[in-house]
Amino acid sequence: MQSDSRPYAWVKSEGQKRLATENLVPGNRVYKERLVSARGTEYRVWDATRSKLAAAIANGLEAFPFGEGAKVLYLGASTGTTASHVSDMVGPGGAVFGVEHASRVAREFLERVASFRENVIPIMQDARRPAEYFSIYGKVDIVYADIAQPDQTDIAIANCKMYLKAGGHFFLVIKTRSIDVTKSPKSVISAEAAKLRGTFELLETIDLDPYHKDHALAVSRMLP
Repeated sequence: MQSDSRPYAWVKSEGQKRLATENLVPGNRVYKERLVSARGTEYRVWDATRSKLAAAIANGLEAFPFGEGAKVLYLGASTGTTASHVSDMVGPGGAVFGVEHASRVAREFLERVASFRENVIPIMQDARRPAEYFSIYGKVDIVYADIAQPDQTDIAIANCKMYLKAGGHFFLVIKTRSIDVTKSPKSVISAEAAKLRGTFELLETIDLDPYHKDHALAVSRMLP
């Protein structure tokens, strides 16, 4: 097992080095991921083909504030694959506010993740209406947005303006084909990143290929 003081680790599984997080709920699986024990600690293998954040790490992501005690607003929690690993990393002292509107996947998120993890607070709301969230207390350290809408960046920025603290981090998954299929992915990524100017300091943009085709992750910091 190898870790560089970050809240994730690289473990040996099936003869290969794989990304993993320490399991907050030992023995529990969320998406049939492999469990690996090392030095008395149980880890959950984190599949980069199932998680954009894991793909970004695999592709060299540097900014990584998901440490113990962090409060995260997660837009588009879906069934909770990535949110569960974020839950592992922020630990019992942190919180993951998971916003999901689609009833079917929201139900899976509740059953697979929130019912087992006390630091996960499900919010069954439309991310377009952040003023209607009633479970968030105070400002959050991180907003992570993974929503498939043409105006996904605008929706996420509105959430940041309401809930992200000054100096907090904004992780924006850019799904180019959900935004504009008529333009090249590169031009869509540039256009969406440009929307961050004035409100955020852009830190890095990571291409998520080959794990997620035509996707990128833009990481920025909220300006005072």
